[in-house]
Amino acid sequence: MEKTVCELFAGVGGFRLGLERASKDWKTVWFSQWEPSKKVQWAHECYVSHWGDIDENTGKDIGEVNKSQIPNHNLLVGGFPCQDYSVARPLPGSNGLEGKKGVLWWQIRDILQKKKAPFALFENVDRLLKSPASQRGRDFGVILACLASLEYSVEWRVINAAEYGASQRRRRIFIFAYKDSTKYGKTMSKKKAVEIVSTDGFFAKTFPIEKIYDVIEGELDYKDISTVSDKFQFPFENAGYMHKGKVFTKKVIPIIEDAIPLKNLLERDVDEKYFLNKDIDRWEYLKGAKKVKRTSKTGHEYIFSEGPIAFPDDIEMPARTMLTSESSLNRSTHVIRDPQNGRLRILTPLEAERIQGFGDNWTDMSMPEKFRYFCMGNALVVPMVTKMGKTLNIIFENE
Repeated sequence: MEKTVCELFAGVGGFRLGLERASKDWKTVWFSQWEPSKKVQWAHECYVSHWGDIDENTGKDIGEVNKSQIPNHNLLVGGFPCQDYSVARPLPGSNGLEGKKGVLWWQIRDILQKKKAPFALFENVDRLLKSPASQRGRDFGVILACLASLEYSVEWRVINAAEYGASQRRRRIFIFAYKDSTKYGKTMSKKKAVEIVSTDGFFAKTFPIEKIYDVIEGELDYKDISTVSDKFQFPFENAGYMHKGKVFTKKVIPIIEDAIPLKNLLERDVDEKYFLNKDIDRWEYLKGAKKVKRTSKTGHEYIFSEGPIAFPDDIEMPARTMLTSESSLNRSTHVIRDPQNGRLRILTPLEAERIQGFGDNWTDMSMPEKFRYFCMGNALVVPMVTKMGKTLNIIFENE
């Protein structure tokens, strides 16, 4: 099978870079990257600076793109935001479904429906499995039901990148979907769910785990997605498999690889502007444990509490999860003690790129520094994609 890819919500190209590191045979036939409310589309410009553009639609809102104009592809990839996936019937008695405006999952669903890619690989935050709090598992259930209705089976895993050799303790869910009609789909349908989750499936082969012996089972009515939206709840765990609406899930334990410590990624002779020469007390407060009395919108008083974050960060450890606010004066920004001079400083943009597994100065193309950090906070850990790409190589060759 030809290794053609369509990359949605492409950012600065983490999926593409990771796949191309796994094999030069991967060919991206189309991509989409558009950041709402941004005057300059820095991520799109960065992507184009590395690979060139494809057509006039790659840098516009995906909701405005005619899905039939997207080139055919065999693998659809993308990291989409965690949003409200509930659905409604647009008209009384209508069989159609309508998701909330701006929820990007429906753009993915529409592309799968139109282009019928045999394989898809998506990334999201791990809280997707338990959202919303009022109906745990509904959102992921809606996604699985959509995929089942389009004749896809699904495997998923929550991956902590540092547990599989990367330099960041970043937890994300990856979702691998495949048409039941593919050779891979037919092979998996003959296996037991416990075999797929523990040893034989896509994620089990890519990210080995300690063997498991049982799974939690459930079922969703994928022929009526509105019922899933209204009523479905399920205790999804960090690994699982879905086939024709039957759901199997289990908490799995990784076979841990040695991670890369932050100290291995640090620059030398860092510019003075990255050092903390003021606001040290403010940094200490933000990083420290606290209990603060607050009042809700309804007038209810409550105590907001949070535990401490290491200050400075331990450079013998992998980095914490990087957010889009990295480098600003806030609780989540990394602060390290520079090994050369012992002074406190934030990370440099190049160090942020290394933490995510990009090449040095990947975003250094006249982009303002705050957007370089923003792009890295939005990115995925490239080496994790490369690992998955190598497994995909085998699957595609067998097709």
